[in-house]
Amino acid sequence: MTLLSPARLVPRSYQPLFRHGEFRRLLPALAVSDLGDGMSVVAVAWLAVLIAPDGQAGFVVGAAVAAYALPGAVGALVFGRWLRRLAPKRLLAVDSWLRAAMLGCVPVAWALGVLHPVLYVVLLAGSSVLHAWGGAGRYSLVAQLLPAERRLAANALLSSSVSVSIILGPAVAGFLVAVVGPAWLIGADALSFAVLAVQVGRIGEAGGVTEAPADAGRSMDGLRLLRGQPELLGVLVLTWMFNFLYGPVEVALPLHVTEDLGSGAQLLGLYWTVFGVGAVLGALAAGALRRLPLWPVTLGIVVGWGLLLVPFGFGAPAGVSLVCFAVGGVIYGPFTALSFTLFQERTPAAWLTTVLAARGAALLTAAPVGTALGGPLTATLGPRGVLGASGAATVVLGVIAAGVWGWARWSGARSPEKGGG
Repeated sequence: MTLLSPARLVPRSYQPLFRHGEFRRLLPALAVSDLGDGMSVVAVAWLAVLIAPDGQAGFVVGAAVAAYALPGAVGALVFGRWLRRLAPKRLLAVDSWLRAAMLGCVPVAWALGVLHPVLYVVLLAGSSVLHAWGGAGRYSLVAQLLPAERRLAANALLSSSVSVSIILGPAVAGFLVAVVGPAWLIGADALSFAVLAVQVGRIGEAGGVTEAPADAGRSMDGLRLLRGQPELLGVLVLTWMFNFLYGPVEVALPLHVTEDLGSGAQLLGLYWTVFGVGAVLGALAAGALRRLPLWPVTLGIVVGWGLLLVPFGFGAPAGVSLVCFAVGGVIYGPFTALSFTLFQERTPAAWLTTVLAARGAALLTAAPVGTALGGPLTATLGPRGVLGASGAATVVLGVIAAGVWGWARWSGARSPEKGGG
């Protein structure tokens, strides 16, 4: 009797990735750093509560959470003239070492008793200032290491790693915070980025273009290039609006659970758990397919996610809305991988890191703006109304985007005929 090889259990589209030595070694290091960031979602806010002066916890928590993410948008713009010249592996390594150093100072300062809130916010901001470039380096490195037909599957694995970290990271941190304290969890996050930096340093120079052109600092930046690429700009605008319309969901869902459903934190956690599991399954399923029509599937995801939010607005019971959220996760799961694959396929190799950094900087503002708008909207429409309205607006966004995409394809098909006439 022949035993089933473990490799045969892996979908065929993923098998070449695990046979690719450099990608196979890189993926666990990326997953570890993702898990570290997932734990820091809880640890950063909890440590801010512990060090905040009396009556200022809300201010310190808000500043800490913002400092852990938003400076990446500034870094993408301010340091572009220098960083766009670097190869993707070097960008990823620089960002990883910086995060390891800055976050590593947090437990040291805590142990020495000198972790003032201002110092804490400065360290968090310093750790994130190059993170848009690090994220760009991650996906640009994948584009260099792998042929085009393997990129969707690789992007699906990377986005699934992030989704898994969102599920497991806070749960692990919730347990460990009481055991070792939040400062040491942030130290573990720092260590995870040191591991990633070391692993990236072991990767040889990838084939293809590794450096931007010599005149990159003078000719154009990522945003200018995007303005000259209507399709890429369309992907960015669609993604920004999609994330913006998702922002109010994070505000309305907890209030929907407590006010409309009369339940508590366990049900809220269950919503996010089923969504996260669905997102992982959806991303992996999309990556297992050899080829997808990227634009039609991307637009279908936007419309599908919106449709599954609409039942919330009609007062669907918890059981029905949980199913909607789980299926919504499956539908949403492939979106990130497809978006990055579109950018990898449509962007000149020499400009990929610059364009992806500009993309990351722009998208850092989308969900926070939507979340900020979610508060006033919830007060006006109620949580159930906001969830339904977010879904309806997302459906409208997808329909409009599909119309624009169809018109662009029709115009492109007719233009050669006009030229020939």
